[in-house]
Amino acid sequence: MKIASLRPALLAFAVAGLVAAAAPAAAQGLRPEVGKPLQQASDLLKSGRAKEALAKVREAENASGITPAERQTIDAMKAAAAQRAGDHATAVQALEALAGRASGAQLGQYAEQLGAAYAQMRNNAKAGEWLAKAIAAGNNSASVRQLQQYLQAASGDYAAIAREAAATVQAAEQAGRRPEEGELLRLADAQQRTGNTNGYVHTLEKLLFNYPKKDYWNAYLGRLPRKPGFSQRYDIDVMRLRLATGTLTKTDEYMELAQLALQAGLPAEARRIIDQGYKAGLLGTGPEAARHQRLRELALKQEAEARASLPAQAAEAAGEKEGDQLVKIGYAYVSIGEVDKGLQLIQEGIAKGQLKRPDEARLRLGMAQLQSGKNRAQALATLRSVKGSDGTTDIARLWALVPNGG
Repeated sequence: MKIASLRPALLAFAVAGLVAAAAPAAAQGLRPEVGKPLQQASDLLKSGRAKEALAKVREAENASGITPAERQTIDAMKAAAAQRAGDHATAVQALEALAGRASGAQLGQYAEQLGAAYAQMRNNAKAGEWLAKAIAAGNNSASVRQLQQYLQAASGDYAAIAREAAATVQAAEQAGRRPEEGELLRLADAQQRTGNTNGYVHTLEKLLFNYPKKDYWNAYLGRLPRKPGFSQRYDIDVMRLRLATGTLTKTDEYMELAQLALQAGLPAEARRIIDQGYKAGLLGTGPEAARHQRLRELALKQEAEARASLPAQAAEAAGEKEGDQLVKIGYAYVSIGEVDKGLQLIQEGIAKGQLKRPDEARLRLGMAQLQSGKNRAQALATLRSVKGSDGTTDIARLWALVPNGG
């Protein structure tokens, strides 16, 4: 998943905001030969006639014996008019003069405006210098950060972008705040561009857990089966999550998930998946419609057989030393809608102990508890107890994000 970098439009937006702050109020307390044209320039700016305003500023500048106070007002008005007129070279000349006489917060504002003006002139080196001066003067505004991000993206220094974004994300987390989505996106983009696959996946996980949007579900679930140590036996769980999050969108995917459910001995689940595929218009149409119908009929037939045979299977499993079969039969009961009966059997299987896959058993228990809808807090506690390294922990954490257990 490619994540877009900052766009030039962001720079234009930042500059537009700075121009308004740069324009001084109507000139007062100045000699008429200076004050009158500056007042006219101010009025022209308000009506959007920037080039005419700049001409009036130059008229004021041509007066003899300019005082320091007059020079300050002239330069401020010149910077505002030039920026509005798109004359960035003149704006830079005026702003540098203003910055040379400023200190503290005022210097920080002028430095920010210079950074924006130089960026508009595509002189990114000078823009970066002035933004650094703005920060040194105490100006850490959002517009300064946006301009810095733009310059970094324009420079292609994605390693620097990754370091800065990672520090911002970490600071938010340490302060107990949710990292901003934009910073996580910026970090993920930089990590992907620098080939940091592990870092990218980790950041993608942060995006998903903080902002569980469909795009992030799709990207994360697409990578999960390739995670080192992830067992193929949990491919069905990945596809279940896709179905629950609306990211299962292809005919072949519905068919595959239904077939996996049949292979797992869960024909009722397979039939529901097929029904959803029909409802979505992905099954029952096209050249494969007959095949879809055959699979539906098979699922219905096996579901009827399973409902009839489950009591005997449960009795047989209860006599075994290990609890694995009870867990399996219990989840089959859950799949046919007898959730309370299924939960009881899963819990009995876990209590027996000697499980081949104890984390999978707790995963199924947590999923069943979610489906019961009775005690979500209990279900989440069960899912948090899953600690397997084969994919079970990942699946458990993801189910906790799905509203109403899918």
